[in-house]
Amino acid sequence: MALKRNQTKHERQQKLVAYLDGNPFLTDEELAELLGVSVPTIRLDRLELGIPELRVRTKEVAEQFYGKIRSLGTGELIGDLVDIEIGNRGVSVLEVRPDMVFGKTKILRGHYLFAQANSLAVALINAEVVLTGRAEVRFLKPVLLREKVIAYARVTNRKGNSYFIETTSRVGNTDVFMGKFTVIAKELNDL
Repeated sequence: MALKRNQTKHERQQKLVAYLDGNPFLTDEELAELLGVSVPTIRLDRLELGIPELRVRTKEVAEQFYGKIRSLGTGELIGDLVDIEIGNRGVSVLEVRPDMVFGKTKILRGHYLFAQANSLAVALINAEVVLTGRAEVRFLKPVLLREKVIAYARVTNRKGNSYFIETTSRVGNTDVFMGKFTVIAKELNDL
């Protein structure tokens, strides 16, 4: 019987690693649901496997990418940068904290969704100064306290120093925000 338990544990841990390879931003609660076990079991498995908690995983991934960005300083991007290919695409994650929501409804204030998408669009451009020239946005669904917003941005076109960027923000599989941004790249000596 002990052999079966170890084999099951081993299989579960392999699945846990596979899930995190596919999406390193899964919470312990989400992993527990996916694997049909308790949150403490997930925490023990992570500990045994040397996998840090979500906050640490997010920080480690973000640190890999921040050095590539010329247009924003440390702390200026809204959300945690988790992937970027300068001039092409990027992804950021925003975890909704109590200070970001309306007190009565616990709904995220809209300017956070806009700022996450806009700052990600700016981060994609390889220039010292990137200014937003135009934004067309749609708020599709309210975001609630403790939800995790994943923003995706991609450059769709370029004309001279103007870049056209489309963004989509999701909670789970649900789109909550869409934006089209025109950003203009400049160098400091051109201002």
